[in-house]
Amino acid sequence: MKHFFNRRENIVTEALDGLLRTAQPGTLARLDSYPDIKVIVRADWDKSRVAVISGGGAGHEPSHAGFVGRGMLTAAVSGEIFASPSVDAVLTAIRAVTGKPGCLLVVKNYTGDRLNFGLAAEKARAEGFAVEMVIVADDIALPEINQPRGVAGTLFVHKIAGHLAESGESLASVAATAKAVAADIVSLGVSYSSCSIPGQPYEERLGENQGELGLGIHGEPGVEKITVQAADSIVTIMTERLSAAMKPDGQYALLINNLGAVPPVEMTLIANSVLASSFAARVALTIGPGPMMTALNMNGFSLSLVRLDAEREKALRSAVAPHAWLPAVVPHAVDILPAPKVEAVGRAAPASHDAEAERVLAAICERLVALEPELNRLDARAGDGDTGSTVATGARSILAQSKSLPFADRASLFAVIGDTLATAMGGSSGVLLSIFFTAAGKASGDGANLAASLLAGLDRMTFYGGAHPGDRTMVDALSPALHALGITGIRGAADEARKGAQATRAMRKAKAGRSAYIGESDLDGVMDPGAHAVAEVFAAVAGVLEPA
Repeated sequence: MKHFFNRRENIVTEALDGLLRTAQPGTLARLDSYPDIKVIVRADWDKSRVAVISGGGAGHEPSHAGFVGRGMLTAAVSGEIFASPSVDAVLTAIRAVTGKPGCLLVVKNYTGDRLNFGLAAEKARAEGFAVEMVIVADDIALPEINQPRGVAGTLFVHKIAGHLAESGESLASVAATAKAVAADIVSLGVSYSSCSIPGQPYEERLGENQGELGLGIHGEPGVEKITVQAADSIVTIMTERLSAAMKPDGQYALLINNLGAVPPVEMTLIANSVLASSFAARVALTIGPGPMMTALNMNGFSLSLVRLDAEREKALRSAVAPHAWLPAVVPHAVDILPAPKVEAVGRAAPASHDAEAERVLAAICERLVALEPELNRLDARAGDGDTGSTVATGARSILAQSKSLPFADRASLFAVIGDTLATAMGGSSGVLLSIFFTAAGKASGDGANLAASLLAGLDRMTFYGGAHPGDRTMVDALSPALHALGITGIRGAADEARKGAQATRAMRKAKAGRSAYIGESDLDGVMDPGAHAVAEVFAAVAGVLEPA
């Protein structure tokens, strides 16, 4: 996989400096011990209260440095990616921010973190510092294991301990509460991919239809393989296992954590799935969804819960300085407001007949439906391959209501076609053609003849759409055809439309439409599908009105 970085050995220090450069001035700082010792501290810290220190390997951003600030962490110690910080780094952080009230170390339950933070705590105590440590082991993936991993639920301890320390509580009180909170946290993660470490070869260990359940935050394999399935099914599996590990009574706060690469639209869908399920009856507060303790770019998420009491709920809902912490929200139903009711303006024109107009419209629609595969093929060369399907859908919608159309009233007929295309076709082409026919109907109703009405539609379509002749769009065929219509008749207009469409083959640079994002080499020799469709429409009309 590809990554944005300069030199592998500088990734973490440069990332931390990027955090500092984009933080509000006067809020964060780093110790002048780079690169071996990477410590981010509160710039406004005066050591008058208990310090709360956490950290671990990089790669979990925004954890841990992103949570340094008023109301949360006093300092964060960072190792290299997925590597525990050294004893010296942790000890340096303790010395930098710990005053007489002492400090609390919040440590995730990994051997390296336990040992390095633990030895640093012992050394700090020997130097006269008051130090307590809480170990978070919230992962329930392996219920029988003696040493569960510490994962995203650690953030609950950061928040609650940080609130108490900010409120002036003693070290004994902060530590006791933090340890009790840690004992009441459960977490479980799932992912559809392993993560990729910058500068290292990437190997995907999962098959195309596989995911992993019960994984940590360092790219290690999950406890079991699962098949890719509906989000509701995955949420059901996770919430059933979490429920089994939770205490049978009481309410919980839920943290919905993005492990790094799940798109926001999928994360909010997951949140909806959790909060619309019966499991939500146990949830009194929700935090997220969002990336809070990631595993680089892992395509997965985790759910963490902490049992609530009044003190914990107050702490979780208190405001903090770090923007990475997402405010807690009380779960609620979806608010629904009535949509505005629009009174119909006038009466729809009644169905009427005009044999020639009916033949022309039928010929146009049938030609566009028949062109669907060809237009899609052309669009696949210069777009997303759906032009034929889009215009065929519009044509079919008009054919479906042909018996109710006001064929004898040109202005009303154009207006109805415009309304139909806006609804049926979708996308920019549907809107553009709707503008074209709506404006043509208005001009026709004002007394303009057919050619003038259609030119009025072209004028409005190019004004709003921004395309002009030479831009490699349908306008390259439509404009010359309509300008010729009032002079040479339909056969001359059809000839001009075909010339305009053919000319787009030589236009290697599109200036409007989706083809504007395509390279010149991909457009060379390819006719614009919209222009081709216009030429075919004029040919179909000529075949009805002036058969050869």
